[in-house]
Amino acid sequence: MSAEQKTKKRRMALVITASTAGTAFEGYDYFLFGALATILSAKFFSGVDETSAFIFTLLTFAVGFITRPLGAIVFGRVGDRIGRKQVFLIAIALMGVATVAIGLLPTFEQVGIAAPILLLACRLLQGFALGGEYGGAVIYVAEHSSHERRGFNTSWIQTTGALGLISALSVILIVRRLTGEEAFQDWGWRIPFLLSVFLLIGTVWLRLKLAESPVFEKIQEEGGVSENPVRESFLEWRNLKIILLALFGLVMATGVMFYAGQFFVQYYLERISKVSPDVVNGLIVASVALSAPLFVVFGALSDRIGRKPVMLAGMAVMVLAYFPAFSALSKAANPALVQAEQTHPVSIHAARGSCSLQFDPLNLREYSKPCDVARRALSGLGVNYALKLDAVQGASELRVGDVSRIDLERAQIDAEALQDELKAALSAAGYPETANDDEVNYLQIVGIIVLFVVCIAAISGPQAAALAELFPARIRYTALSFPYHVGLGWFGGFMPAIAFTIIAQTGNTMSGLWYPFVVTLTALVIAVLFLPETKHRDLV
Repeated sequence: MSAEQKTKKRRMALVITASTAGTAFEGYDYFLFGALATILSAKFFSGVDETSAFIFTLLTFAVGFITRPLGAIVFGRVGDRIGRKQVFLIAIALMGVATVAIGLLPTFEQVGIAAPILLLACRLLQGFALGGEYGGAVIYVAEHSSHERRGFNTSWIQTTGALGLISALSVILIVRRLTGEEAFQDWGWRIPFLLSVFLLIGTVWLRLKLAESPVFEKIQEEGGVSENPVRESFLEWRNLKIILLALFGLVMATGVMFYAGQFFVQYYLERISKVSPDVVNGLIVASVALSAPLFVVFGALSDRIGRKPVMLAGMAVMVLAYFPAFSALSKAANPALVQAEQTHPVSIHAARGSCSLQFDPLNLREYSKPCDVARRALSGLGVNYALKLDAVQGASELRVGDVSRIDLERAQIDAEALQDELKAALSAAGYPETANDDEVNYLQIVGIIVLFVVCIAAISGPQAAALAELFPARIRYTALSFPYHVGLGWFGGFMPAIAFTIIAQTGNTMSGLWYPFVVTLTALVIAVLFLPETKHRDLV
């Protein structure tokens, strides 16, 4: 290898490392918040009931995605006008400051309503900053790569979601062990957020070493820089139709697959299957670590056979896997619970019209109807139940199979007393309070999570290269960033909150999967019909 080749190789390694460091930081932040959602709901939303607090925390998690498309437009416009390097350097600095700030926020108990407002402000700033992060990283690497290795090089960026997840859960696990659970619940949860300052410093230091993208330098020299990339992207149909295709035929599927296969799995194992959080974190870290290299494998494969067939395969397998895989996950995690649900199913019997919509994150409604109090008690315990409404007005009753019947028609129904009574009835019917570690099939759980990550890797590995190849260089930053952040942010980021709301409304713990199933299937059909193959396209 010549000296010139060695120099180019070292430069490419720096480009990939500096770019992936920022997106890994992004993954660390978002999985940190998601993994600590239960604790954060108690710290920042303790003024509302447990079910509303958890939904509100998930919405706060998701609200960071609301401003990401705005950030994509603002940073994208600047990146298409003055260059790639400066923009995604500023974006990562803003995002890092907001992440560290979460670890310093006062709680609801300390400052009242100001606590969730400050948390919301941090999430909004994070989302805005991250709107310029992914697009800049992908474009920067893609514009340094030859088309023969573009899928391979950009796929390293796609691994950072897995790296962020592993880092976040590993840090939480270590801090939990060092502080003890009581201290972690009290103040230890702040440490993982504060530690992100070291990721921020390292990422900024690396990016300061970078030069401008050669593709941008070329279009700048040739006078091809867009005067108004936002107008060109959204008001010219030839560009807008590609943005819509990228969103509805690709990225929205990536978003729901990513959050269903990793974040929702954690929620499902902890809240529904009653597996210890430490055990869940360990299982997910092991599963993702085993399958993380597949992002690069699928990216490299797309350089050989094309982006489209690899991504379509990931979507298709995920569509087929959603319901059977989560059903198998339940049996592997807590077989005693599954047996109890089959032998003594829980049901609420009430008159039609006597039950309200179970969604009130702002705590503006008072749920005093017997049916509503019972449903919220069951949701708080993560219990799977059937709601059976009769046309004829009658007494409301909660049944735990043939073991217990709880009369809900009381002069003054007390939610706390009902929950205690319900816990006793569930225990008598064989519902375990927690999963039995000796009965958990760890190998099967790891296998199911690995299956999800394989599907995610198949669509994500080639995705960065495909998105860069879809758009012309003069508007690439703006046009690429917007559909990515709407798809991953709005469709994916709201997936946990939407799924949990569906579960709270129906009582069926599997019903939340209908949202990612429908979104993924829709994207698959659109991609099959309209998504072009792009692997040989030039980026200039």
